[in-house]
Amino acid sequence: MNAIELDSFLRSEIERLVAGADTATGYRKPLIGVAAAADPRFLELRRAVGPAHLLPQELLPGAQSVVAFFLPFAPWVVEANARHRQQVAREWAVAYVETNALIGRITAHLIESLARSGIRAAAEPATHNFDPVSLVSRWSHKSVAVISGLGSFGLHQMVITDAGCAGRFGSLVLDAELPPTLTTPRERCLYFYASQCLECVQRCPVSALDPQEALDKGRCYRHLLRVAESYPDLGLADVCGKCALGPCSLAPAA
Repeated sequence: MNAIELDSFLRSEIERLVAGADTATGYRKPLIGVAAAADPRFLELRRAVGPAHLLPQELLPGAQSVVAFFLPFAPWVVEANARHRQQVAREWAVAYVETNALIGRITAHLIESLARSGIRAAAEPATHNFDPVSLVSRWSHKSVAVISGLGSFGLHQMVITDAGCAGRFGSLVLDAELPPTLTTPRERCLYFYASQCLECVQRCPVSALDPQEALDKGRCYRHLLRVAESYPDLGLADVCGKCALGPCSLAPAA
């Protein structure tokens, strides 16, 4: 298939799989972006994220394109988690676990389907692909999403897309060429845009966010593990999401 057909196939399959997902979680329409594997910003991630961050060509020799996608949660998922300051809503914990699994199914399906057309593809898990000590990811789906034109980082270090920041990211590396997503860079975080919002800082239940300091990953992750202990039936629901409940949760605030 040519580049236009490939792009259309990827978008339609991701949308179809999300629309037909047998999950308790509700979703809005997925967002999909594309970057060239040779984009120099991937190399910059070794400075911004960590020196062990993979390049697309290391994840897949011969890589030519990177496809990132965002599965935005339905508003009621966000509203459920906003009802209490401290307690993480079961709906949000379920959404985290279910969506990670759905992303895995989507990438596995695409890898298998593309192989039948002679296109190689590879993907990293939606989460838990980080060093448990340094908490540095070997493949940051959020950073890949930014390079692919899906959004920009906010003060809370979440990526704010045109559908907000409440949702989950996945990505896929292909050895086929796709036209990169052309976007005009813009700031979506109200704090960065106009110094008018600190809601993510105020909502953090363990004060892991500070506008003058970097995110305290250790404090944040210890809290996530405590949340997981409160939902043992869900598997590893190490999630909180309180910082993703402000004005940028469902759409850009700026």
